[in-house]
Amino acid sequence: MDIVLEDLNDAGKRLVLPVNPEEISVRREKQVETVTILNLGEVDFGIGERVKEIGISSFFPSRYDSRYCRYEPLPKPQVAMDLLNDWKASRQPLRLMITGQRSDLTNMPADDELYIDINVLVLLTVHNSTIRGGEPGDLYYELTCRTWREIGVRTTADADAGAAVDSPSALRPRTDTNPVPKLYAVKPGDSLWQIAKKELGDGSRYRELYELNRTVIGADPNVIVPGQELVMPV
Repeated sequence: MDIVLEDLNDAGKRLVLPVNPEEISVRREKQVETVTILNLGEVDFGIGERVKEIGISSFFPSRYDSRYCRYEPLPKPQVAMDLLNDWKASRQPLRLMITGQRSDLTNMPADDELYIDINVLVLLTVHNSTIRGGEPGDLYYELTCRTWREIGVRTTADADAGAAVDSPSALRPRTDTNPVPKLYAVKPGDSLWQIAKKELGDGSRYRELYELNRTVIGADPNVIVPGQELVMPV
């Protein structure tokens, strides 16, 4: 199993955890509202799901040991800890990827070497570190990641504009709010499977990608040309 944290604002900044944790905890909790009803007492009403929390505990070793290290060269423990602290202080989400397949991580994993089991956006909210006696140079850590939910804020002006549009006295065409499709420029060595896995998180969606771009690619989905611009599924 490989665990990767990737900075969305800096594609080259990623951290592959060198030692797998003994376990990964996932906390799922329903949000409830408790109401007291006369002659009945307290009653709980489910009002939604709380943000999911993912807990990871392991350590950064100071020296490579093939019995438990996933790759080499290892990141310096203090450098890795500083990066985690920077991410915790940031307000921007990270991409958390947990793979179910062993990858060759000698020179850091390439995207086409990863079989993604979990691929979610998270906020790193807790980072605790521990130094243990008798293990000089090793740094232990505990991470808590909360799944990211992006929301849009509607202003009063937006609400007033919406009411005006919907009123019978001021009917006019609605603004097109369909999302603008993302374009991907084919690079040398790319395949539809690799592009689907990297951009959509699931290589098996290559057929969907092909059908959307059949007129650009042509009759053979296995032949794509560097420089072609493919429309990504929304």
